[in-house]
Amino acid sequence: MQQYNCIIIEDEPLAAEILQDYIADVPFLNLKQTYPDAIRALDGLRNNNIDLIFLDINLPKLKGLDFVQTLKNPPNVIITTAYHEYALQGYELNIVDYLLKPIEFGRFLKSVNKLKNIGTANPNASPVFIPEGKDHLFVNTHKKKVKLYFKDILYIESLKEYVKIFTADKILVTKFQLGQIEEQLPKNDFLRIHRSFIVPGQRSKLTTVRHWK
Repeated sequence: MQQYNCIIIEDEPLAAEILQDYIADVPFLNLKQTYPDAIRALDGLRNNNIDLIFLDINLPKLKGLDFVQTLKNPPNVIITTAYHEYALQGYELNIVDYLLKPIEFGRFLKSVNKLKNIGTANPNASPVFIPEGKDHLFVNTHKKKVKLYFKDILYIESLKEYVKIFTADKILVTKFQLGQIEEQLPKNDFLRIHRSFIVPGQRSKLTTVRHWK
């Protein structure tokens, strides 16, 4: 399996810890070090063969995007930030992906899987890693993290920047665009039947329509 050496540049301890946990769960990622600012990370880049940087933008001393521009031959970069307004600037620097905090594991996984499709990847590497037996996702609603099982979802409705998730006993509203949550659902089990609706693909249409009314 192709291995990718990576570092984290993140000044928030909790955010760094979450990334460390996520990286530990992905077999093709090898975390070399975590740095609280970009200046300290320079030595790590000089002394190690680094394939990927998880980079916060709002760093002390030197901002993340400014740091990338100082590198002659930067490795792959995945931005991890709470600020969406720098996305265009980030993509102009050819970053792999732009992750908005709080970062869900499914979104993180999709991001690192992009490494499989860029030039540094080994063509004989293993296929995209998907956790076995995943039957749920976590959503943030009313300042709480809720575990949502795929089998309980009746349908999902888009509300522009949010989605409304309907189950038999509750309705959850969370800040996701419909396309973002679609990426985290099992592709064979759910269908996007309209630009505003996702429904279970394996269940009776009559059941779903009855709940819409």
